[in-house]
Amino acid sequence: MKPLDKKPLHKKIEQVIERVRKRSAVTRSAYLADIEKMHSAPDSDRRSVACSNMAHVAAAAGQDQQELLGQSDALKPNIAVITAYNDMLSAHQPFENYPALIRAAAREAGATAQVAGGVPAMCDGVTQGRPGMELSLFSRDIIAMSTAVGLSHNVYDAALCLGVCDKIVPGLVMGALAFGHLPVIFVPAGPMESGLPNTEKAQIRKAFARGEIDRTALLKAESAAYHAAGTCTFYGTANSNQMLMEIMGLHLPGAAFVHPHSDLRHAMTVKAVHQAVAIHRRSENARPLGQLLDERSFVNAIIGLHATGGSTNHTLHLPAMAAAAGIDLRWEDFADLSDIIPLLARVYPNGSADVNQFHAAGSIGFVMRNLLEEGLLDGSASSIYGDNLADCAVEPFLSGNDIAFQPAPAQSADEDILRPASRPHAKNGGLKMLSGNLGRAVIKISAVEESRHLVTAPAFVFENEAGVKDAFAAGKLDKDCIVVVRAQGPRACGMPELHSLTPLLATLQDKGYHVALVTDGRMSGASGSVPAAIHLCPEALAGGPIAQIEDGDIITLDAVSGQLSVAADLAQRPLKTDFVLDNSGFGRPLMAGMRAQAGDAEQGGGVTLLGHMTGNI
Repeated sequence: MKPLDKKPLHKKIEQVIERVRKRSAVTRSAYLADIEKMHSAPDSDRRSVACSNMAHVAAAAGQDQQELLGQSDALKPNIAVITAYNDMLSAHQPFENYPALIRAAAREAGATAQVAGGVPAMCDGVTQGRPGMELSLFSRDIIAMSTAVGLSHNVYDAALCLGVCDKIVPGLVMGALAFGHLPVIFVPAGPMESGLPNTEKAQIRKAFARGEIDRTALLKAESAAYHAAGTCTFYGTANSNQMLMEIMGLHLPGAAFVHPHSDLRHAMTVKAVHQAVAIHRRSENARPLGQLLDERSFVNAIIGLHATGGSTNHTLHLPAMAAAAGIDLRWEDFADLSDIIPLLARVYPNGSADVNQFHAAGSIGFVMRNLLEEGLLDGSASSIYGDNLADCAVEPFLSGNDIAFQPAPAQSADEDILRPASRPHAKNGGLKMLSGNLGRAVIKISAVEESRHLVTAPAFVFENEAGVKDAFAAGKLDKDCIVVVRAQGPRACGMPELHSLTPLLATLQDKGYHVALVTDGRMSGASGSVPAAIHLCPEALAGGPIAQIEDGDIITLDAVSGQLSVAADLAQRPLKTDFVLDNSGFGRPLMAGMRAQAGDAEQGGGVTLLGHMTGNI
């Protein structure tokens, strides 16, 4: 294929990459030394495993048993499969039949494959507003640990990770990086077919919040929106994950949004297995994950988030993922890149289209090609396919029983959804950082009208989601206001999403009131049209200023200048510490140690799983 005609990489991107590289020099060096030690260690390879140990490895391998037990000088590559399959998550249900397909494809490529382990996969869509949501963020760290347990047998030459949704993909990346001497490919399942249009679903949710329709009508609409196997079709965290895996070079190009049951999806999965065999750790083209993902990869990930209006949750996940590779990523990196990266995509909740329409309009391939051509993406970053990331600006098609690639489209098929950088939907990225005397926070502005980027109003302070709902139902919020919901951070209660507040606040906004949200909790990958300063840190339980706000305090949220402040002398007020937290039942006690050790939101909001960022190696 003809190379892309690219402009030189933007100077600001070069500067951010270099800043991250310098900031991470010590920890990154320690990490790379660690994975080299694993690669060189005799006990990291089944060629040196004792016969009795190998008998356990191969006992249930059926027709692959002899290949697994073969002589060390003729061993075939063995591919680990880490799966997040369950049939409660629509996005993960298609993975049910992947192991058999992967084993067959591995044999076809002269290798073997084994399911090395499974990881938990919970659905935020089910647990929204319920106790299970308090386990959600920490599930990412548990998934990372579970991934490491699966790979701990040290009898693998590469790995395939099967996962799609919110915490699952970041956790898989973190866990796989703990075995970063192995090449790793991420294998998605694809989105469900389009159902009830997202804009119509949003209006029905607002109608329910206003009491205009009953629960039966709401459930009918929700079921029409989420109706089949595959990923939910709005552009939340799950689909942002898939964008990230492509723009970080961990997918086969174009894999993200192919329908679960299409012939192309089947062929892409087979191709991923063949590619894993081609780049396994003992091959001449070995691509260890820990070396492949470097500073360029994570800066490219931030660029992808900005360009597509991706999930706010990744301001938590990307720093945590980077830390697992010894890379120190900070919100200032997000903020600086937001100034120069245009918004190319409008996908619900930032527009009316769903991901299937986004895919048809040109998909991630168009985004990558356009960014590369404009010097807004570092094509020199490594990838699992091609010579580097620049080779991944392609799209797949069926060629007989195989996959072939052609250049990604140069033109958008629908500029209401996808636009080139020369005519973007907005000049700046969809995410911005806020700072001031309340601390540091994140705001997603890609779906917020410009007239709402600046809000100054009195505070109404709550310490749980239920309190906001009660006040709304009583009409107490029918005025200009900034709703403050505190004691929602990682240390307090695991940082649950407050997604169910969106219809309420949007209803107030539709009435003509100037409203916003300020919280040390999360909102959602589907953060919508209401300005929301989220992930505020320090959190209330860590002594953050949010703990000192009182009803009536005048707060200013300014997404234009990046300011978040309160017009009150907080130094004259005592720090509130008597928050009422329910840490009993529903699995909460199991997370007590994780809550106690949790870092703040800018550090990822979870538990430090590796010692590279703390020096404890």
